[in-house]
Amino acid sequence: MLRRLLFNLWYFRNPPWDSGVSPPELLEFINNHPPGKAIDLGCGTGTNLITLARAGWQVTGVDFALPAIRMAKKKLKEAGIQAELHVGNVTKIDHISGPFDLALDIGCFHSLDQEGKQDYLTQLDRFLAPNGSWLMYGFYAQGTPRSGHGLAEADIDLISARFALRSRQNGFDKRERPSAWFLFQKS
Repeated sequence: MLRRLLFNLWYFRNPPWDSGVSPPELLEFINNHPPGKAIDLGCGTGTNLITLARAGWQVTGVDFALPAIRMAKKKLKEAGIQAELHVGNVTKIDHISGPFDLALDIGCFHSLDQEGKQDYLTQLDRFLAPNGSWLMYGFYAQGTPRSGHGLAEADIDLISARFALRSRQNGFDKRERPSAWFLFQKS
């Protein structure tokens, strides 16, 4: 609950994760895949929704932070882009139906506890189209993994039991934490 409050409050300032620029990994994906239907899980202020929509994608965004969704609505309206936006928890998004050709997650999955990760994957499996792609970015837990504080290799094994790993790019985030981009595909 406290974590949710902090995320909401950060949107009254400049949250460090909201760069306003879509990452090159998303741009590469867009260039290599035909437009379809996409969902951004943890969409924040809608930057990537705008990028996807301008590339011809039909977009839906979900975020649990109401201030982020309000900002996204404003940005989308100013850009003249239609999108479906929802305030909600990515582990319980029964009100959204797919199928989606792409699920985008930049920093959401890695923030969930183990039960939340299981629920997230169940939701993802439900609304991702057959052969649909899940483009996910996350940072790794440092030291002893704590619940909701990064990815562990066990998380990748958990995901790989349900979705096929197509690519993985290891790197570091702005704070020099080990991180990675993953592209998974639903069979």
